[in-house]
Amino acid sequence: MIALMGAPVSLAQAPAAAPAAPQSPAQATAAPSQMPAPPPQALAQNNHASVKITLDEAIQMALAHNHALLAARSTIQQSQAEEITANLRPDPVLLGDSQFLPFFQPNQFSGEYIDNSAQFDVGLSYLFERGQKRQHRLQAAKDQTAVTVSQVADNERTLAFNVAQDFINVELAESTLDLAQQDLGSFQNTLAISQAQYNAGDISQDDLLKIKLQQLQFQTDVSQAQLATVQDLSDLRQLLGYESVPADYDVAGQFEYQQLPGNLEDFQTKALQNRPDLRAAQQGVTAANSQYELQKAIGKRDVTAQVNYTHIAEVNTVSLFGQIQLPIFDRNQGEIARTRYGITQAQQQQQSANGQVLTDVRDAFEGLRSNDSVVTLYRSGYLDQAQQDRDISEYAYRRGAASLLDFLDAERSYRATQLAYRQALAAYLVSLEQLRQAVGTRSLP
Repeated sequence: MIALMGAPVSLAQAPAAAPAAPQSPAQATAAPSQMPAPPPQALAQNNHASVKITLDEAIQMALAHNHALLAARSTIQQSQAEEITANLRPDPVLLGDSQFLPFFQPNQFSGEYIDNSAQFDVGLSYLFERGQKRQHRLQAAKDQTAVTVSQVADNERTLAFNVAQDFINVELAESTLDLAQQDLGSFQNTLAISQAQYNAGDISQDDLLKIKLQQLQFQTDVSQAQLATVQDLSDLRQLLGYESVPADYDVAGQFEYQQLPGNLEDFQTKALQNRPDLRAAQQGVTAANSQYELQKAIGKRDVTAQVNYTHIAEVNTVSLFGQIQLPIFDRNQGEIARTRYGITQAQQQQQSANGQVLTDVRDAFEGLRSNDSVVTLYRSGYLDQAQQDRDISEYAYRRGAASLLDFLDAERSYRATQLAYRQALAAYLVSLEQLRQAVGTRSLP
């Protein structure tokens, strides 16, 4: 009997479990060659793998080694470097000149001429920024860094979901491979018995050939499952950081149903508190206000002050200069208006992000409920019924009480039911990960 029955618990009302069917004589006297169906959590893992990782370990490895994420994180350091630039003060300007030098009358070059007739100036000028431009530049840069940090955190959220999805794909592939190998082994035992029946004259050659041809499907299923396992492990390795795990690594997880309590309103409330993309949109409004204040400060004209030391005709003098633009035409009106509209844009983007968060959580929650109901149907008795039908048909066929077509049909139904359940379970687990991604945290109730 397949060990998949359990008390089904779902987000929706689960149907009552079907009563267990009484054991038939066929089951009581089944041949030793009959193999019980493997549970879906029985993964066909590589026992010789040098490294086996759990889902939590896989996510942590991806966060530490994924090259795309590491590249995204460098934008934080770039933004912090821009803060340094924004906080810089203007450099002073050193001026110097020499006048009335007799280049075209070189015979007049003398110390007396230089001292009495030539003029030498040395000056220093400095730009004094008005309107606290430097402080506003620094604040705008810091606000943009905060947005960048939240955007990178959102990349981490997406990466964690992608890793979990690929991890589940590996579990599904290995569970499917284990099922295919179990089915192939069981069918080979049946083929051996059929060969003996043919040798004894109990079945026709046509029936024997049909059984042998049926074995091709089992062998094909094994090959396809092996390919899917290799490819899914390769895809997962790419997300983890190709160099961070060896080529012969494997996953270590339980491919089984996981109950998730909670309601939609609680998940949506938690998402509004945790989603980094929403936080980035909120910080975008703050950054837009900072840009607006900066452009208003830029509209205020700066003062340039200069002091000159002059030596001419044995006289040493000091000159003071000041310069400021008159804001008659250009008061930075265009940039001030643009950034004011930018605030409106950021506010609308925040509202859109807020609605998107609520929509994502609802869609993920409804998807989880739908997949949960499908898994619950299989767990309510259909898996056992498929197993029992296959066992009874096989027992009857071996004793001549059932036709070959009946036996092959029961075999196909059993295999299809088992595979469909594994796929439904994988879809449920992926929808659970989608809800975690939508809420913005892996710690759900």
